Amino acid sequence: MHSRPDPSCPETDVLVVGEALIDIIDTAAGAVEFPGGSGLNVAFGLGRLGVSTSFLTALGKDERGTRIQEHLASAGVTMLPGAGHLPRTSTATALLDSSGSAEYDFDIRWELPQLSLPIRQKVLHTGSLATFLEPGAKQVRALLESFSGLITYDPNIRPTLLPDHAATLRTFEESAALSTVVKLSSEDAQWLYPQWSPTAVGHHLLGLGPEAAIITDGGSGSYLWSKTAHVHVPARSVTVKDTVGAGDSYMSALIAGLMEDPPGEFDAAKLTRLGTAASLAAAITVGRHGANPPSRAELTESLELAHASRKNPND
Repeated sequence: MHSRPDPSCPETDVLVVGEALIDIIDTAAGAVEFPGGSGLNVAFGLGRLGVSTSFLTALGKDERGTRIQEHLASAGVTMLPGAGHLPRTSTATALLDSSGSAEYDFDIRWELPQLSLPIRQKVLHTGSLATFLEPGAKQVRALLESFSGLITYDPNIRPTLLPDHAATLRTFEESAALSTVVKLSSEDAQWLYPQWSPTAVGHHLLGLGPEAAIITDGGSGSYLWSKTAHVHVPARSVTVKDTVGAGDSYMSALIAGLMEDPPGEFDAAKLTRLGTAASLAAAITVGRHGANPPSRAELTESLELAHASRKNPND
């Protein structure tokens, strides 16, 4: 890929680069299919939050690929050209346990279309399989190296696809070093750094170069670090329907918050604002089935209720 400007590519605020696939979930009523993939979920979540977003991905020219494009268009996300060049659209079959947590069996191919791409966006987000699976991972790395704006990164580790721990850790740390904000789940952190505490992982990530590091830990909330501050944001109590897309909803709201917050130091107040909105977005998502992130109106209402409850703790 090249970074030469191409007038056919839209000027949006955020560019998401990542996999798009169909999640197949077994239920009591039979298998159901949802558009999914970490990259797609983040882009869709940003669109639902009213953030101008374009998406660079790879699809098959089939019914599933068409469904994915329609799904993204419903949130106002712009698909960059050339996506439909794979033999078939990738799938991930999700197996839910009694708590609603999902494990995945993937049928995926990852290779980006060859096109001229202007990097005029303010934020570039990537992560998950897109930064590990070749040949597309090399293309993503080239984008990260050429981008001069804010980069957010969520590795969203899938161990069944990444059996070589040493190579995966090396790739992760190379990508993290190019990023402004890195988010891990507690499972990601434990797999990447099995002998380390979350605090040790957070400080290590900052040492690689990012300005902020985040670890999400489900019902225990999220932990956010910068070079000058460390905050813990509790999770909102919610009845969990399933966890599909929860981390991606967190990431979408985090990016939206970065777009709204003026640039500058990641102090405790800023980390708290970012983490609170992101945690509420994830809570809304896990309270309903599928990767169904909140709209801007839903997240705004949730933030207002949270603010009111802090002002009136006895109500």
